[in-house]
Amino acid sequence: MGSPATGTATWGDRPHGGSTVSVAVATAIVVADMVGVGVFTSLGFQVKDIPSGFAILALWTVGGIVALCGVFSYSELGAMFPRSSGEYNFLSRAYHPAFGFVAGFVSATVGFAAPVALAALALGEYGRSILPDAPPMALAVGIVWLVSLVQLTGVKHSSTFQLISTVLKVVLITAFLIAGFVIGTPQPVTFTPQVSDIGYIASSPFAIGLVFVMYSFSGWNAATYIIGEMRDAGQNLPRALFTGTSIVLVLYVALNAVFLHTAPIDKLAGQIDVARIAGSYIFGEFGGRIVGAMICIGLISSISAMMWIGPRVMMTMGEDIPALRVFARKSKQGAPAYAILFQLTVATLMLFNRSFEAVLDFIQFSLLFCSFFTVAGVIKLRIMRPDLPRPYRAWGYPVTPVIFLLVTLFMMYYLVVDRPLQSFFGALIMVSGLLIYVVFRKKDDAASATPSPNAGRT
Repeated sequence: MGSPATGTATWGDRPHGGSTVSVAVATAIVVADMVGVGVFTSLGFQVKDIPSGFAILALWTVGGIVALCGVFSYSELGAMFPRSSGEYNFLSRAYHPAFGFVAGFVSATVGFAAPVALAALALGEYGRSILPDAPPMALAVGIVWLVSLVQLTGVKHSSTFQLISTVLKVVLITAFLIAGFVIGTPQPVTFTPQVSDIGYIASSPFAIGLVFVMYSFSGWNAATYIIGEMRDAGQNLPRALFTGTSIVLVLYVALNAVFLHTAPIDKLAGQIDVARIAGSYIFGEFGGRIVGAMICIGLISSISAMMWIGPRVMMTMGEDIPALRVFARKSKQGAPAYAILFQLTVATLMLFNRSFEAVLDFIQFSLLFCSFFTVAGVIKLRIMRPDLPRPYRAWGYPVTPVIFLLVTLFMMYYLVVDRPLQSFFGALIMVSGLLIYVVFRKKDDAASATPSPNAGRT
């Protein structure tokens, strides 16, 4: 099995068809996957050490710019290798199938199931503002199963559901923003730069805050997991990633501006439910319910996006690896049914025993590690394989990849220093994936070397 950079056949060379996803739906997947609960909960911890409107908005703007730097690199790889599964595909082609398998193993097993469980449980908790008597766990499990049933009906219905739920999410957030600026009582906060802002932006809290802002921007690469289902992926993937990330950047900056504009900083500092606090200042006693409903609808689209793109990793791995072939099977409607059911099972189990909380801590380092080397792969291939066709070339190269790499490296360093045990277990997850790859590889080679019973007969 040769290196993908040489053009020799590898597990990652088998394509799959079915280009049915439009650029609008792909953009909706990016937006839906990015906008979860992070932007509605993190401001309270940021303003404790950065009590400046301009510096806070600068923090979220920088986070969006770094995400866009990643978008440019992933777009180049996606246009070069238009196959679903994200890092599994890219790392296999840029380095070696073993590296791709490690990334795919993390994503296919827990990388999407854990965030699905977290989003579902958050929906269950926020759902209390709408249905006070509804058990949060019942709501969480019910929405995961409902969304999974939609995914099982095929790409056509999934596309419609995703587009409608994401548009509704953006409309509701936009309405919240307008209400905040129009009827909210302005607070004594300024968004114009002050001399003191230089100190805040150059401070350690700003750098650490950027780590958590980047977590809120995670998901900007969502469309790379369904490249094989996109129409004209070489052109539409860069458009979907750029448009989706830009929309979220604007929404995030505007949301934080509204929170600061409508609620006193001392009331927000140290609080996790900043959206509810701001909502109470905008809408009065019903503010909590309005914000809860907005977040619930938004989380439905997020769960839908992750239940769509996550199983595509297992599906693609099943196309390449005989031991996982069952996950490549599609229903009559074109859905990878076994892969969807596998992710649904893992997410449900995580919900019932709350294991997703520990898993999320463990996989952060692994996901950053894979993203780092994916973007580094753009530089590697530019140097070692300049002859490869590149329908799209990363804008701002090599500056934009380097910016992304430096910030991601800082985030990995922060995790190792701040959460050494979790980072260690994250590394163990990757090592276990590598060991499983070796086992599959040996079985694959043994099966290929075994002569057919009919060999030599005439």
